[in-house]
Amino acid sequence: MIFLTAKSQKEDILEGFRSGADDYITKPFSMEELLYRIQAILKRTASAAVSGKQDIYKIGKYTFDTIKQLLLFEDQAIRLTTKESELLDLLCRYGSDILERNFALKSIWIDDNYFNARSMDVYITRLRKYFRKDPEVRILNVHGKGYKLIS
Repeated sequence: MIFLTAKSQKEDILEGFRSGADDYITKPFSMEELLYRIQAILKRTASAAVSGKQDIYKIGKYTFDTIKQLLLFEDQAIRLTTKESELLDLLCRYGSDILERNFALKSIWIDDNYFNARSMDVYITRLRKYFRKDPEVRILNVHGKGYKLIS
């Protein structure tokens, strides 16, 4: 919650934070500043909302090393790009729950505009190709919501 108010007295600001504000902005304010403050809160809450981060995930017959950004299958190692690794990490952390598309876009690309959305589609396609060798592993589209990793 961000308080956007004309009240700029110290007591008002402290009362705002005591009542649960994440941030407090007084008028007049810059729209650009407001957007950056919103993005900062989204980053903080995104990492807090998704718990259970691990360094190594077992995905079917694959092993995903988040630190080295490697996807291992038997004796093969696929080096993932940073975006591929971040996206796969989010999918793994959500497990059998739905990873919402907009959340993934804002977490990885910061902005959920059309071009970033198309870029994410390309990365999802790449991840699906990497998992071809194990038919038990799939990344499902959940219409109107996002993606689900099945293993």
